[in-house]
Amino acid sequence: ARTVMTYTARKCGICFQPPSIVLIYKEDSKDKTRQRIMPVRNFSKFSDCSMAAEQLKNNPRHKAYLEGVSLRQLRKLYSLLKGHLGGESLAESLEKFQQEETIDPEEDMNKLDDKELAKRKSIMDELFEKNRKKKDDPDFIYDIEVDFPQDEQLESCGWDVESGEEI
Repeated sequence: ARTVMTYTARKCGICFQPPSIVLIYKEDSKDKTRQRIMPVRNFSKFSDCSMAAEQLKNNPRHKAYLEGVSLRQLRKLYSLLKGHLGGESLAESLEKFQQEETIDPEEDMNKLDDKELAKRKSIMDELFEKNRKKKDDPDFIYDIEVDFPQDEQLESCGWDVESGEEI
């Protein structure tokens, strides 16, 4: 029986020349920091970043090492590489990725196709998890009560009044 090695990812980045994902990790059984270079093959400026990220994360050779790296981060690295291959500067690629990963509150999500909707939901889930307060967080408060100021007269809405009543 083989012992299962566990790794803790410290940093994950990209190298443009030659195209590769670079992972700085620590082997949990040893106190040594190591580097793993994963070459990016068959990737062009027309490739799908999400699919490439999933394939790398699920690759049997790299799976154990990439356990602590989020799919979003891998997608970001692939999108930076895609931008580089398309002739964009690093700043342009970062700005483009940021725009793609930002939710517009005015956007009508009923008009999105399933793939785009799933992408938006994934972004919202990640943002929720990042901002969520957990019980073991130092600034966690169990029961928060907030009094909202009642400066102006409350407006009544038509939808919350029984149909027979007058406003």
